[in-house]
Amino acid sequence: MNELKRNGDSLFESLDDSTVPSSIPASVPPSSTAAVGNSDDEDRDATITLRALVSSKEAGVIIGKGGKNVADMREETQVRAGVSKPVPGVPDRVLTITGTVNGVARAYAMAAETLVESPPPPATLIHSLSPPPPPGIATIRLLISHQQMGTVIGRQGQKIRAIQESSKVRMVASKEMLPQSTERIVEIQGIPSAVKNAVHEVAKCLLADWDRSAGSIPYSPQPFKGGLRSVSMTSSGPAPRHMDATGSGPGRTSTTTPAEEAYREIEVPSALVGCVIGKAGSKIQEIRQLSGARISIARYAHDESGNRLFTIRGTPEANQKALDLLYDQIEQERVRRNLEEPPRI
Repeated sequence: MNELKRNGDSLFESLDDSTVPSSIPASVPPSSTAAVGNSDDEDRDATITLRALVSSKEAGVIIGKGGKNVADMREETQVRAGVSKPVPGVPDRVLTITGTVNGVARAYAMAAETLVESPPPPATLIHSLSPPPPPGIATIRLLISHQQMGTVIGRQGQKIRAIQESSKVRMVASKEMLPQSTERIVEIQGIPSAVKNAVHEVAKCLLADWDRSAGSIPYSPQPFKGGLRSVSMTSSGPAPRHMDATGSGPGRTSTTTPAEEAYREIEVPSALVGCVIGKAGSKIQEIRQLSGARISIARYAHDESGNRLFTIRGTPEANQKALDLLYDQIEQERVRRNLEEPPRI
């Protein structure tokens, strides 16, 4: 039976001794031995992390009985692999694979082959772009930072079309970011060998543009409207911190009766706090007025991540409005920094 281990603030099924935390964004800086984007040989030596959205039933097939399938994947491709802890009432889980570009591409091909050979019962994901594929075809839903989607799609869709044509796959990119995150889905459908080629090309795109992923807020499956995890509280008590929330920014929330006050918490990278507050507090005051929620900001980073905690209190509707405005402000600042200078986060 798989042992559950704590890794940071998130729990993972222990597939090996070096399970990848769920808060790692879609790509990470390449290893120091590889110069990004100069050649295929250098790309093959670079290390990358790719996350994918899977249903709980798909996760069970990929892991295999007693972890056999994922153990075979690790041995054959020399990758690290982890599947996020299941959340009650939520069909979505996150598969995280870290390794060389070739290793990660081969690992996703093996996952695709496993899904084709042992297709799980039909399952409805919270976030899915296409209907189930015909027999023999697998679906892989990569989670890609919004800031990096441009390099995957290309000008007027030229890059994604080229990947589809060369790899013989069908690809669909979501237009919206997943709830309380800055990640979007790139869905790949094809036979396992075609999936391998497509994932390889996507990974190369991400490596060429990995610096844009700085400050990404990864998606974490949550059982609440807007994708937030639920905890209980009353208006008369302090707001407890939720033990299972990831440390990279997905919001936390309370659920209450209509007569009670709700709260939510998000973590914002310290480098972006100034843009959210605005000159003399003008931006945060505007968000308070437009949403009707009260927003307090921690004076210091609350842990080694360097993130600052924002606590939002009010009606559920006011809190959701405040969250939407906060994420809009953060995204606008990221776009501005990408246009003006590389982000320093």
